[in-house]
Amino acid sequence: MDMPLLLIGGAIFLGVLLVVGSFLLLRRSEGDALSERINEYAAREEVVSIEEIELSLSLSDRIFIPAARRMSAMVTRFAPQEMLESTAKQLESAGKKMSAATFWSIVLVCVILLAVLFGMIGTQAQTGNFLIFALFGALFGFMVPRLWLTSSVRRRKDAVVKKLPDALDLMTICVDAGLTFDGAMTKVDEKWDDPLSREFGRVVYEIQLGKTRRQSLRDMSERLDVPDVQSFIASILQADQLGVSIGKV
Repeated sequence: MDMPLLLIGGAIFLGVLLVVGSFLLLRRSEGDALSERINEYAAREEVVSIEEIELSLSLSDRIFIPAARRMSAMVTRFAPQEMLESTAKQLESAGKKMSAATFWSIVLVCVILLAVLFGMIGTQAQTGNFLIFALFGALFGFMVPRLWLTSSVRRRKDAVVKKLPDALDLMTICVDAGLTFDGAMTKVDEKWDDPLSREFGRVVYEIQLGKTRRQSLRDMSERLDVPDVQSFIASILQADQLGVSIGKV
């Protein structure tokens, strides 16, 4: 088999391994999977070794997730903290349950994978421009995940702006009917399943866990980063501070 084909195959395998592992990491951690399996054997009172338990795990738990975890750890160690914080804020604004380290791991894999792939295409085309093709592939691999994230943020903000009038109308009706503001937010969360409604539901949940309403609303305003929502929340906080009825807001 030709060496270029081996390089392409290896790059594709590495890319698929780490990208799939990164997405699986969002759903389940390696420690959780191992702990669940240990508890399962303990409940059945079976005596097995750790090696046997690890071998009983799925392929994703044994290979994909650990590979993605190591990649994320490497990114966290070497990437600038400001870049990770900025990316984390974007991911939160996009409503993505992904760490900044995981996102940049995916970017790095895309850069390497597409650089090798495009470079080999340039070689097979007999243009002699391996480096130019590789640089183009690396640039493409760097831009695609970032464009996806930017697009996700924009779509979520548009969805929030579109739903805000309906949510405010329902909250006004609820408050006028005698419900508390927290109760009105709960009604919005129960009636619809969209980014804004889920954010109101998250605020109520955080309040139940002990966070103050003021802080929860401020966090929501920062997460969404939508001017109309920020104005609404600022008005609510001001009314609460001055003792004005929220229904009048």
